[in-house]
Amino acid sequence: MARTPQPRHITLGGREAVALTREEYDQLIASRRQIGGQSARVRVLAQQAKRTEQLLHDLEALIASQGEDCTGRAQTSSAPCAESTSAQTGSCLRCELAALLRRHRDPAS
Repeated sequence: MARTPQPRHITLGGREAVALTREEYDQLIASRRQIGGQSARVRVLAQQAKRTEQLLHDLEALIASQGEDCTGRAQTSSAPCAESTSAQTGSCLRCELAALLRRHRDPAS
């Protein structure tokens, strides 16, 4: 494993300072730019995650505001809807969205 470089301490105008070679200084500036870029990417991803979470919350609220599925059963029922729009699942889009949201809100299922 590479040895951690030890800074060279100098006194300049009565104040303690650290001396860097031109190469060390350039590496320091490059590292700062990389960290700044990564920080900006993390900030954008955090904003996207917040917007996505808000979208899911709004979808969940919209679906929950209906109270029942298209056949009048409580949404917790897993039986197919009478007004099925999907031949494979036998449920309407709203019921499928509700099930999808429940599945992603509870990772254990």
